[in-house]
Amino acid sequence: MNFASKPNRTKAAHEWLDYLRDSEGLGGILAKTEDLAKLRIALKAALFELDLDNLTPKIEAGWRSGSQNELFLLVSGASIATRLQQVLPSLINELGKKGVVCTAIKVRLKPAPLAWEVKPREGHPASVRPKGFNAVARASWEALVEKLAPDSDLRKAVERLLQSKPK
Repeated sequence: MNFASKPNRTKAAHEWLDYLRDSEGLGGILAKTEDLAKLRIALKAALFELDLDNLTPKIEAGWRSGSQNELFLLVSGASIATRLQQVLPSLINELGKKGVVCTAIKVRLKPAPLAWEVKPREGHPASVRPKGFNAVARASWEALVEKLAPDSDLRKAVERLLQSKPK
């Protein structure tokens, strides 16, 4: 059994600014958000210099985790990714001029969201069961009846089936 005394915990309210200034608290999140906003502005300016500013809304930028000098660009289409791959050295130079130090840029495609879902057809009931046999099925059952013995239980069952299913 553990008879060690529990540590004395005082529950004291802290000022919200203390949490913002704390390196492990919201301050770190706010600093990263500010860095990403500055990166987005620099990327927009660099793309403008390369005459690719129309691609800015289609690109999400971020730093690769564990490496502050490797930029990660997520794009929505393969054509955009190909175009960025063609201008990567120029983009790295332009970003350097804007104050963003990066040694490499990785361009990746974002997974596409599902743009479709299965829906029942409009104006039709969800499940319409067939009311009878089609012509081929009826012909097959009638051919079977002709081959069976007249006093057979199976023949009687097939005849009842044919009578219960309308044409």
